[in-house]
Amino acid sequence: MGNYEVYRSETFDRRLLKFPENVEKIINNFENQLEENPYVGKPLGFKWFREKKFERYRVYYLIYEDLKVVYIITLSGKKDQQKAINTIKQFLDKYRNEIEDLIKKDKKTI
Repeated sequence: MGNYEVYRSETFDRRLLKFPENVEKIINNFENQLEENPYVGKPLGFKWFREKKFERYRVYYLIYEDLKVVYIITLSGKKDQQKAINTIKQFLDKYRNEIEDLIKKDKKTI
């Protein structure tokens, strides 16, 4: 296990279903990489807000150093890139609450 836990948002999981099957394999490999080094992607104005590009898709994620968690928010193509970035910035507090709830739920199941 790596230094960071990686979680997916419900939005991300729903969107992933609409993408080709090979994309899920790429995402799984990317998640393994994030566990060891969450800073592999391109920063989007902040050290903790990043995107990782592969093929013609982009994965957007937030890094919570204090929690040692990476939260994968959504997936998009190039044409929806700015919309995805703006939406994530608008809901940063919501994502913080979601990830804290997910962590609490995980601790209860251990």
